[in-house]
Amino acid sequence: MQANPYLPIRKVAVIGAGVMGAAIAAQLANAGVPVRLLDIVLPDKDDRNFLAKQGIEKALKARPAAFMSKKNAALITPGNLEDNLGDVGDCDWVIEAVLEKLDVKRDLWEKVEKVAKKTAIISSNSSGIPMAMQLEGRSDDFKARFVGAHFFNPPRYLHLLELIPTAATRGEVLDALREFGQKVVGKGIVIANDVPGFVANRIGVYGIVRALRHMDEAGLTPAQVDALTGPVAGRAKSATFRTADLSGLDIISHVAADLQKYSGDDEDFTLPDYFSDMVGRGILGDKSGSGFFKKTKDENGKTVILGLDLKTGEYTAEGKAKSALAEGLKGKPLAARLEGLYTAEGPEGDFMRASLNDGFWYAAKMAGYVSDSLADIDNALKWGFGWEVGPFETMDLLGVQRVIANLEQSGKTLPPLLQKMKDSGAERFYGEGEITTPTGEKTAFQAPYLILTDLKKDATKVIKKKAGASLLDIGDGVLLVEWHAKMNALGEDQLRMVQEAHKQVQALGYAGLVVANQGENFSAGANLPAILSMAQDDDWDEMDATIREFQNTTTSLRFSPHPCVVAPHNLALGGGCEFTLHADHVTASAELYMGLVEVGVGLIPGGGGTKEMLLRFTDGLQPGQPLLPAVQRAFELIGTAKVSTSALEARELGLLRESDTVVMNPNLRIEEAKRHVLALAPGYVQPQMRQDIPVMGEDAVAAVKSAVYGMRQAGYITDYDVVVSEQLARVLSGGVGRNRGQRVSEQHLLDLEREAFLTLAGKKGTQQRIGHMLKTGKPLRN
Repeated sequence: MQANPYLPIRKVAVIGAGVMGAAIAAQLANAGVPVRLLDIVLPDKDDRNFLAKQGIEKALKARPAAFMSKKNAALITPGNLEDNLGDVGDCDWVIEAVLEKLDVKRDLWEKVEKVAKKTAIISSNSSGIPMAMQLEGRSDDFKARFVGAHFFNPPRYLHLLELIPTAATRGEVLDALREFGQKVVGKGIVIANDVPGFVANRIGVYGIVRALRHMDEAGLTPAQVDALTGPVAGRAKSATFRTADLSGLDIISHVAADLQKYSGDDEDFTLPDYFSDMVGRGILGDKSGSGFFKKTKDENGKTVILGLDLKTGEYTAEGKAKSALAEGLKGKPLAARLEGLYTAEGPEGDFMRASLNDGFWYAAKMAGYVSDSLADIDNALKWGFGWEVGPFETMDLLGVQRVIANLEQSGKTLPPLLQKMKDSGAERFYGEGEITTPTGEKTAFQAPYLILTDLKKDATKVIKKKAGASLLDIGDGVLLVEWHAKMNALGEDQLRMVQEAHKQVQALGYAGLVVANQGENFSAGANLPAILSMAQDDDWDEMDATIREFQNTTTSLRFSPHPCVVAPHNLALGGGCEFTLHADHVTASAELYMGLVEVGVGLIPGGGGTKEMLLRFTDGLQPGQPLLPAVQRAFELIGTAKVSTSALEARELGLLRESDTVVMNPNLRIEEAKRHVLALAPGYVQPQMRQDIPVMGEDAVAAVKSAVYGMRQAGYITDYDVVVSEQLARVLSGGVGRNRGQRVSEQHLLDLEREAFLTLAGKKGTQQRIGHMLKTGKPLRN
């Protein structure tokens, strides 16, 4: 097979160091790619690279953080378009993120064509100007290497990358950018047609505009609409109007005006007068400090969210308004929530039905125009706007024929796709191994990555199943333990399924085991209600047995006769972190918020986490180096409940090893984990527990107590923090009565962990902390 001449992509140039350009550069640097960031020279600045340097500085200060580790900023080299344009010549991909003005872009491409190498891919990040229009005057070769690459802001957190080929774009160019974007940059790729708004903005902005209209008709407020169109509807927490504030009302106004100019008479992108008035008054959302919502402080210094009264133009305490309909649907499966929203009576039901129907109608109308794939349209809304399911997937959940009947009842003319669905009587766009095309035909369809919910449709792939966990055959001789409880809190179902998995691997001759899931979080930690219940009932024998079982299960990932790979994502806290620490190998999502946070509820890590961090940090010492730095590092990490802000930071903290893998694209995490199991399986030798861990004994306790005393005196910690810290110090010391330089076993440290955990669980202060956390979701500083 002939190699793609446009791969590999080793170095990228980003032209335009504004908010978007700098953020794109930061995400490329997160992926380990060197970037040349260029902008114009400002005549009033001595530093000719001022704008590029400013872009990097702003990205470093951005919240949410643009960089996964601040160290990544070193991969970005600032420059300017007068002195450094020639540097583009050694870049494999050139991305433009300059002003949304056609003449500016055309002028830039004329200059770039003179210096870019003949195998460089050229891209525009324009969100509105069609790609083909930018290429006037360019050579055929340049046009063949040109493809739109539209990132969504912020690029680190929004998964979508729309690739927009023109009629002249070579297939190899599109293939190269799709592969690089998905595997290296970590993006979900959608192929969009070169039409105004492309896919996500075309349909998403239409939805925002229509929501404004239906809100007015139903007599609702922005806060009430956001309560209905957020997580309860399977949408992002920012819902409708918070999303508008984040995006910038001026941007939405500009995009809506452009789309109205290019759309037909039946595509109404006209914004209400009050929206235009807000933009005219400089009320632009977060960038201006206020939009539909505004944050302020009350008399006690507590943050309060105010909502804009659209009739008076004043901000009121409406910012946190709740919806009785939404509240009643919380906790139910997505399909049930959507059913409840779509069929509800009253103003809230009228609003949701009208808004959803408009979205369904428009998505069907755009099928074949903005994209030739219904799956790409669904994915664009999921990855660009944070929806759980796209418009066609939503129609499948509600029943396509019912949606069609509602649309006809509301007086809408069915788009050709829905007319064909009506004529055929089909209830779903997605079937087993097939999908409907924009022309209403059926074609073969397979998701581009492993989806566990799809896998489980094949009963032969489900080896065991409990309410909170499943054991699945993911192919090629690899089993997978999937947790699927609320927040994936770790209780009996989760532990027993890991234990069962080890038995099945050995009994059936599998190569090894993966522990992973595709829920919102890998695991938020242990089952706190169960711990509190045992403590309050003085059931210490049961708690002791529970902790032993927990330790035996976490450590089984290290000491089983077969390889075990853990693939965490998002939250991996407490017990979730401890499972990860004991894997043979970790394939972590780049977005990983990992830490041992037990001190927040008055406990210490009891599932091997304390032991593991002491072992790792002592192993990391140079020969002859004193043990105290390792003890201090472990104490600081655990005692301050430090949580990584990314997988890269987890590696810097020591929670991940240098040998562990960071996967930029979370959708590829499980397949990467499976690959590592298969790589480790041949000749795998079962590890044995260590017997040679050096400890400091009483000296460590004294050193930690001295530090804790100083922190208490300075007011950094509370009296009960001191109690918890002393128990943590006892474990990290290797136990009372030990001397510096003595060596202990892993099991000895596990026993100390268990004893400390039981001691703390019996104290009133710990029980108060656990109870407060369960009630409020926040730590108690007692």
